[in-house]
Amino acid sequence: MNDRYHRNRIYLDKSEQEIIKNCPIIFGGCGIGSIIAECALRLGFEHITIIDGDQVELSNLNRQNYTENDITANKTQTLKSRLLSINAEATINIYDGFISQDNAEELIAGHQIAINAIDFTSDIPIRFDEICREQNIPILHPYNLGWGSLVTVVSPQGLPITNIERNDEPFSELTMVEYVSSYLKFWGQPQPWLDQVLKNFKEEKEPFPPPQLAIGSWGVAAMCSHILFNLATGKAVKKFPEFYFSSLSYV
Repeated sequence: MNDRYHRNRIYLDKSEQEIIKNCPIIFGGCGIGSIIAECALRLGFEHITIIDGDQVELSNLNRQNYTENDITANKTQTLKSRLLSINAEATINIYDGFISQDNAEELIAGHQIAINAIDFTSDIPIRFDEICREQNIPILHPYNLGWGSLVTVVSPQGLPITNIERNDEPFSELTMVEYVSSYLKFWGQPQPWLDQVLKNFKEEKEPFPPPQLAIGSWGVAAMCSHILFNLATGKAVKKFPEFYFSSLSYV
């Protein structure tokens, strides 16, 4: 194992390090994806594709992998520069634009694992999943819960994430978080803090996006990187409707 990954020893063997180095992963969105991408790169994933059409905004800086100097810059190019500053030998491909019905299939082709971090403001995240499933690509869905982190893995052979969609409204991040809250209550692991966040968010009068913290982003990045490793090396992972959940709030 070379010097870059010497401290990965014992946790990863040489063959596993080589497998993840050559495993191509794709990020639909580089908001929370910006943190996940760095964690995955540092673990040893060196073939990364990033797709996003957004520019960095001040409101991103509380949880995403950008600085004040990056404000107004394109997220994809900024993140590429950041990742190459960590590992100049990595292959970082970017598409500075939004995923659409017209380009999704071509952009996704050739990757082994996908991370769906696209905002649920249209049906594109669902279409992203559909194309990945058609191409036999598992998809990670990361969620920043502030004091907690949530990831679910959609398998090409398993249930689609829309399986928990309500009849009267389209799937959104809120749908997933409410599903997880109900699931945990059913199995005797209620999360009162999360229920309170859900209640407060739904009572907000303005149409704000969900509240998120840096803590949740870094927790999700750690979970996703471990799941990426397990998927790439053929180890078992939980698949939707199961999920990975971690909380720092115990009251």
